[in-house]
Amino acid sequence: MSENLPQEFWQGVEQFNSGQFYACHDTLEALWIEATEPEKTLYQGILQIAVALYHLGNGNIRGAMILLGEGSNRLRRYSDYDCGINVEKLLLESVEFLKAIQQVDIEKIAGGDVGENIALPLPQISMIKE
Repeated sequence: MSENLPQEFWQGVEQFNSGQFYACHDTLEALWIEATEPEKTLYQGILQIAVALYHLGNGNIRGAMILLGEGSNRLRRYSDYDCGINVEKLLLESVEFLKAIQQVDIEKIAGGDVGENIALPLPQISMIKE
């Protein structure tokens, strides 16, 4: 399956992992609009997580929580999907990150550095070695 994914997908993965969440969203959204299943929902799940992390960086905690939940839910059906990335790991990291955000006082992180208040690293997309 991974050999069928367009180069733009891998560009989006690279953007995600380098913290360019808005650019990742734009890249994957262009693919998502034209895609069919099963890739369509995969792209949407990843781009929603990217937008969640973008919102988090801008202090929109509520938006981040909503999109982390929606993106994670979309990725659930892909946990063993052969697309060249470890979807299950991204899903688990995103769910754990969402749980961590939900436990933090929103007032504390809305005005400050999110990293100071959340002990987990941001979710990352891991490649599967072939």
